[in-house]
Amino acid sequence: MIKIYGRANSINVRKVLWICEEIGETYEREDWGRGFRATDDPAFQKLSRFGVVPVIDDGGFILRESNVIVRYLATKHGRADLYPTDTKARASAEVWMDWTSTDLFSAIRPVFFGIQLKMPGHTEPNVIEPAIAEWSRQMRLLDAHLAGSGPFVTGSSFTVGDICVGLAVNRWFAIAFEKPELKAVAAYYDRLAERPGYRAHGRNGTP
Repeated sequence: MIKIYGRANSINVRKVLWICEEIGETYEREDWGRGFRATDDPAFQKLSRFGVVPVIDDGGFILRESNVIVRYLATKHGRADLYPTDTKARASAEVWMDWTSTDLFSAIRPVFFGIQLKMPGHTEPNVIEPAIAEWSRQMRLLDAHLAGSGPFVTGSSFTVGDICVGLAVNRWFAIAFEKPELKAVAAYYDRLAERPGYRAHGRNGTP
């Protein structure tokens, strides 16, 4: 059993919760982060001075960074179907993890902060509108990819790449703003919802 430190509504914590469902890893979870105990609390700082969630404790092995944790747990459980051992297949899954954390989230973050959280300094149209435009552009790229190379981001098989992309797709549909019609992305959203882990930790009403 592992211990997960981080609030369940964090998109990064949800990656870890979802992979745990996929691999059958048992866990305990403790709320930390926005709305709960602050990560600058000395108790959290003993775990990770970086002060971000999630952090896991696997029998005394402390690990941070959600994408790394997802890969670590898939490897620990020998799930080559989720995290391939073939070099090219592995890179094909990892590229989607990195794309979600970089190009995609640079556009998602201002929209989420402005529309969903209504954070001061993020609600102005000149902040939100360019971010929506860029998010929409990136999602069109995903839509074209899924239409030509789906049904999952690496092709026929569900992988760790889909965990990262799938949570971003949930946020796309869960936040209210004007969006282009993306048929392949919508079908992908429904396809992921066939997985119990996604229903529990992705498409569960939380952006």
